[in-house]
Amino acid sequence: MENYQIKIPACIFGGEGSIDKLKEVITKENAKKVIVFTDKGVREAGICDMATQKLTDCGVDYEIFDNLKPEPSVYDVDNVIKKTMDVKGDLVIAIGGGSVMDVAKLATVLMGAEYTVFDLVKEPSLAKKKIKSVMIPTTCGTGSEATCNAIVAIPEESSKKGIVNDMLIPDYVILDATLLAKLPKKIVAATGVDALAHAVECFTSKKATPFSDTYALASAKLIFGSIKEAYKDEDNLKAKGDMLLGAFYGGVAITGSGTTAVHALSYPLGGKYHIAHGVSNAILFSHVMAFNKDACADKLAMICDVVNPEITGKTIDQKAQYIIEQIADIVKYTKIPTRLEQFGVKGEDIDFLVQAGSEQQRLLVNNMKELSLEDIREIYRKVM
Repeated sequence: MENYQIKIPACIFGGEGSIDKLKEVITKENAKKVIVFTDKGVREAGICDMATQKLTDCGVDYEIFDNLKPEPSVYDVDNVIKKTMDVKGDLVIAIGGGSVMDVAKLATVLMGAEYTVFDLVKEPSLAKKKIKSVMIPTTCGTGSEATCNAIVAIPEESSKKGIVNDMLIPDYVILDATLLAKLPKKIVAATGVDALAHAVECFTSKKATPFSDTYALASAKLIFGSIKEAYKDEDNLKAKGDMLLGAFYGGVAITGSGTTAVHALSYPLGGKYHIAHGVSNAILFSHVMAFNKDACADKLAMICDVVNPEITGKTIDQKAQYIIEQIADIVKYTKIPTRLEQFGVKGEDIDFLVQAGSEQQRLLVNNMKELSLEDIREIYRKVM
């Protein structure tokens, strides 16, 4: 009999207004000095204030680090961690998207450690948790608040790598849709499709388990059913709440099974051309799933049955094709670019992409269908 497991954050709060639960966390952890990670956009939008006001109400001292770059390199992370060394905090709070949360998660295992982030890139098993964390996502995707992963860019390789260790799993998560009220449409789109990719990839992963399947299907149902409304109507907090919950479920699924070729082939696009992670996934998403279809049509059909149970009298192949077409339609509806040439990628760059993409074996081994170098080349050709 196969054995399987899944690990999730110890405490998760959800629902509109759940940001108030931060006070409960502060009291429980007896926190006196808090390190807050965010970015300038979140801070300027006043979203960070919704959390720091709770800290003030509790009489807690805090210091904010908001000079965090999107898609951070290993050097960016090292610089930020060095700046926090003198703070002597006893709790880390992240308020932002995936990059902010990834840096905060790394801070929880790097502050006061003898090893560095450079060491963790080479040997993630070194990580030991030094300080507890609270993740407060402010986008519709990434799922970083649920995972044991932190992604960093490696400039020398023009790509990205994942630092994976259970010690990175956050201790507390707050899923409050009111923090997404001012989220720009393009961020709803990119992060939302990224979260949808997590759901579909994890469900069709070789490493999928009954645990990860449960979360991946729940994620797919929520995101397929709400992403267009969340994108169209910025005041629709019900849709954004569904997206937030779906993204979290997708993150849990990642921890249980792992993403596949969509994410693997997107890493060089972010690492070398600095294409936003969600956008690079969106460009590749339907094409990779079309390539995979004959190896996982039954699983795609199961997603179809959950997402749109009204579809009856169709074959497994037709249901699988429906999901692939829905993915492409969502990308089109949310106006995400679909061609790499829009980001300055040229035909002569394809050799680099094929080589760099093929090296993402941590994720490619999860893919239901093995990709040859020529298969990878053909997928990139389709999106040039």
